[in-house]
Amino acid sequence: MSKKIIKPVVSAQEAVKCIKQGDTIMVGGFNYGGIPYTLVDALYEAGTDQLTMIANDTAYVDVGHGKLVAAGRIKKVIASHVGLNKKTGEYFNSGKMELELSPQGTFVERIRAGGFGLGGFLTPTGVGTIVEEGKQVLKVNGRKYILELPLRADVSLVRAYKADRMGNLIYKGTNQNFNPAMATAAEIVIAEVDSVVDVGELDPNEIVTQGILVDMIVVKGGSYYASRT
Repeated sequence: MSKKIIKPVVSAQEAVKCIKQGDTIMVGGFNYGGIPYTLVDALYEAGTDQLTMIANDTAYVDVGHGKLVAAGRIKKVIASHVGLNKKTGEYFNSGKMELELSPQGTFVERIRAGGFGLGGFLTPTGVGTIVEEGKQVLKVNGRKYILELPLRADVSLVRAYKADRMGNLIYKGTNQNFNPAMATAAEIVIAEVDSVVDVGELDPNEIVTQGILVDMIVVKGGSYYASRT
């Protein structure tokens, strides 16, 4: 019988210590939904800066990872939508922050490519627009495609609903947005969850992210034991 690999359940403050100045991070979520708020707040409090952030959007100036942008902690953003956070445009236009915009479907596919070890993929999205600037354009069967390269991070911060002690994750509703893809594409994956249950308590048919991908678990708003009431 194989030995079960139990993943550590730690505080958010302890978890984000692995994020160092200059690291690349992925942050799950779409607008308000699926953001690992507890982890992002801990990273904000830690003061870590010069980060490259890969996220669907930059939230708002006072919400989630938007606070990292507003505080000047992010040197580069790779995202598909940034219009709701005024500081993103302000810092980009003033040269204080780099910004790489990627069409949303392309964005998540680049993450998937990074997670699955692909060298890139071809897409017609953005051909003939500013999106193709600086990128290789190939012609296949008479049609032009942009070669999009994979995205990976040093650390991914993801939000799930429940985890078991082996790190298997299930999601709830729209929290499933970018989180499962981001859980495949980083050297270290930290999952924020509502609760942690014993191995065997999750329905295997509901598990989306396998525990082998997860390195640490953080329970939203409390300890592992407190969450089991």
